[in-house]
Amino acid sequence: MHPYIAVPAVGLLVFRAYRSESLTPAGIVTATITAVIHALHPWSVFFALLVVFFIGGTGVTKFVKVKHDVKARLTHFSTGASGGEGPRSYIQVLANSGMGSLLVFLHYRQLLARGQAGDASQACWPYGGDLLVVGIVSNYAAVAADTFSSELGILSKSKPRLITSWKLREVPPGTNGGVSLVGTLAGYLGAFTIAVTSALLLPFCWSGSKSAAAKLFRDDRSGLQGGSEWGAQEILLWVAAVTIWGGLGSLLDSFLGGWLQASVVDARTGKVIEGSGGAMVPVQSPHSKKDDGNASRRVESGLAILDNNGVNIGMAIAMSIGGIVAASYIWDVPLRSIFE
Repeated sequence: MHPYIAVPAVGLLVFRAYRSESLTPAGIVTATITAVIHALHPWSVFFALLVVFFIGGTGVTKFVKVKHDVKARLTHFSTGASGGEGPRSYIQVLANSGMGSLLVFLHYRQLLARGQAGDASQACWPYGGDLLVVGIVSNYAAVAADTFSSELGILSKSKPRLITSWKLREVPPGTNGGVSLVGTLAGYLGAFTIAVTSALLLPFCWSGSKSAAAKLFRDDRSGLQGGSEWGAQEILLWVAAVTIWGGLGSLLDSFLGGWLQASVVDARTGKVIEGSGGAMVPVQSPHSKKDDGNASRRVESGLAILDNNGVNIGMAIAMSIGGIVAASYIWDVPLRSIFE
């Protein structure tokens, strides 16, 4: 991005995070570094994906007062405070955008090595081109889907069902691995916002492109015909594929959460207990005293192997790499090309 666009854009994004109190001070610092990495890339699309994810995520997180009240009524924090939403920590920022930032940096290095990191107006991404681009978009489609699904799914009037249970048994709202139709559809909506943003801003090589790169990759055939150009059909398929892939990322997050993350419930109220900042919730051990304050807690599902941040990081990495591998197979592009 041009500096005269990147500097105010980063400033506005950080200012919004500060004013909305959606991030802790450390979270704001981490988000600033993340935004700078995205803004350094000559293509504006990746910074736009970060902005759309941040605004969309914070938007659904604070989705009208009724949503906050519903979550406060159904869950509470391990500290004893009522549930709802607090500012996100730097670890939560990294869990959602860390993998994306790494891939953006690697793609920037790739463009520098090719001498293509100059004028963005000369950029052109051919059909079957850089696999890192697929990984970046896959990351944001998946984390957006997960955010939309988890934050809006709790509004479902029906109880969620545990995705790791053979009988898909009902579980309390807020349980890790709990899925509902509302949450699933919300997840696909989140992925769709990323898919559309990428389709509007990615520098696709098409027959009308006048950039130098377009001339280099010029092929009269469309991508589906074995060529390198993007047509309307290829772009529509891209939007559909990114949306579906992102939605699958949300389901993978639910599966990992239901399997590897312990969901702790207050036995007296039936409410799910959330860890502050996505941390693990302490559970009473068999040797603890009954009056130690944790005696009424029980594990509803899952193993206490990862906390919520670990689950999110694992999902983001899996979907980013998985998207790259899938594109490599479909486009018949060797994986080693990401290092060239």
